[in-house]
Amino acid sequence: MSEEELRIGVYVCHCGGNISDYVDVKKVVEAIKGEPGVVVAKDVMFACSDSSQNEIINDVKEHNLNRVVVASCSPKLHELTFRETVKRAGLNPYLYYHANIREHVSWAHTDTREGATEKAIRHVRAAIAYVRNAKPLEPIRQKTMHAVLVIGGGIAGLRAALDLSRTGLNVYLVERSPFLGGRTPQLYRVYPDGRRGADIVKDLVSELIKRDNVAIYTNAEIKSFSGYIGNFEVEVEIKPRYIKVPYDEIKEKIKELPDEIPDEFNYGLTKRKVIYYPYEGAFPRIPVLDLDHCSDVETIKELLGDAVDLEQKPETVKLKVGAVIVATGFDPYEPKEGEFGYGRQGVVTLPQLHRLMDLGNGELKLNGREIRDVAFVYCVGSRQKKSSEEEVNEYCSRYCCNAAMYISSLLMEQGIRTYHIFRDIRTYGRHERMYDEVSRKGGIFIKYNEDEPPEIEEEGDKLLLKVKDLLTAGEHLEIPVDLVVLVTGMVPRKTPELDELLRISRGRDRFYVEVHPKLRPVETSIGGIFIAGACQAPRDICETLSSASAAASKAATVTLRDVIELEPFKAEVDPNICDLSKKCIEICPYEAIEIKNYEGIGEKAWVNKAKCMGCGACVAVCPTEAIQLNGLTNEQIRAMIEAAGKEVII
Repeated sequence: MSEEELRIGVYVCHCGGNISDYVDVKKVVEAIKGEPGVVVAKDVMFACSDSSQNEIINDVKEHNLNRVVVASCSPKLHELTFRETVKRAGLNPYLYYHANIREHVSWAHTDTREGATEKAIRHVRAAIAYVRNAKPLEPIRQKTMHAVLVIGGGIAGLRAALDLSRTGLNVYLVERSPFLGGRTPQLYRVYPDGRRGADIVKDLVSELIKRDNVAIYTNAEIKSFSGYIGNFEVEVEIKPRYIKVPYDEIKEKIKELPDEIPDEFNYGLTKRKVIYYPYEGAFPRIPVLDLDHCSDVETIKELLGDAVDLEQKPETVKLKVGAVIVATGFDPYEPKEGEFGYGRQGVVTLPQLHRLMDLGNGELKLNGREIRDVAFVYCVGSRQKKSSEEEVNEYCSRYCCNAAMYISSLLMEQGIRTYHIFRDIRTYGRHERMYDEVSRKGGIFIKYNEDEPPEIEEEGDKLLLKVKDLLTAGEHLEIPVDLVVLVTGMVPRKTPELDELLRISRGRDRFYVEVHPKLRPVETSIGGIFIAGACQAPRDICETLSSASAAASKAATVTLRDVIELEPFKAEVDPNICDLSKKCIEICPYEAIEIKNYEGIGEKAWVNKAKCMGCGACVAVCPTEAIQLNGLTNEQIRAMIEAAGKEVII
């Protein structure tokens, strides 16, 4: 379309003063009225209001507009709003541009109205240059599989799988360990209803296994992964259990086995046999043989007979799914030897305290000794100072203060005295009630400076905790206690092989990172892959379940359709110009570019638009400019730069 045929409408928003308090909106409108192709130029109080949207629609029809620019807030808020508006007016929605003059101009330049106004004019001129060179685009339509893969069988994975199953979608749940549940079954009681963690998992599993559209693979790992949103191909390797019968049939024989190793389910507080079943109610009911720690295979064969099958081999299952939910969970922080006395008799972590209480049916004893005084030391493994020598956890784990307060309240009901040695207490939201409850019951709170951490020494059959208390003007206290509990935080689970296969990003804290914490909280940079639960950030059970349901909802929006629509802002190769330097293939982080044999031309680069995320890395490295990004071509970029650089006379 030639410049003479262009009919552009421009709307500059006051944003209720957010823009007009710092930018002279009237001057912006006057400055761009003379721009080539501009037919309508207006200022509006709230461009996003229904009345303003209707005004835009009427102007398009009355003035025969074929391009629209709105200069207002961030496109993250209302770009889709105005695309839909111009679509309702009968225009292609991609013949619209959203100029951000709030975040980029008015909020950034509150100290100079004239300078902000000049910058706003440049922004709007660049937007006009963009639409002058814009071409109609169409969404990319892609068929999708009506199935979802859930990676991780903790409560996040279980919740997501259950929600998805209720929509009628096929669900494949893959858990790396031999049993479902993740870390939750290790919890004695959880706030607010006091249920055992194992019971929460049992309820989810019992509901899930009733579903005909759910396949569960335990002791399994993802071995290969390829494809794109709507069409992922996955290979799952299922490791052998070597045991063929339920636990109840052989539990007495298991007790006769000679080998014993530390029980990871109880964090090393007890020992287990090489054939193990972690806790009553675990799913599946069939135990697993740990061959890595087995020294006497013949004894096992003799004891168990046909119940054991050492000839079992790994199995491979191939799956096709439209979306993936990653719910791989977390690991509790493991203190270093000597950190806050860790390694001494009577110093345990918060997860170990849960196991002690569960093993004692709520009664707290250590090595048969009654416990009367317990000290909780907070922020162990969280809020650590930066170090060039080692990996540290600068973040707050959020859930730990709440968890420690709740279990200390349970201890106080048994007459146990509790001390709380803290840098800060962060019982956010409704959890503040638990802090109040512990305070009312007589919990003793002692605040320390992070540069002067408490010291723990052995004194007879007790532990002596030495600390400088900031709440008593720096008084040095020595507190004899029976047990010290290190309130440890969550750390991201290391899954390097899975990370490499899925290509999803981790943040500075090493947890998986979402696209946007508010607008796209469970989406990753890879289309069709979502994250749920504590693999994304430290969180409690309620937050984990909410996150899982959100991820399930987003995955369902992809997989319940027969066809999904993707944004058209994808790279495209002109095979007539491509010299097959392969630089684009090397730099693409999404493996979206391949070599294709074009009829009559030969082998050239080709972009799989379903995989392409529109990052533009390939455009930058192409030596012949054979690759362009639809919706942001080199021609458009050059025109925008030239327009923004023109002299502004106010």
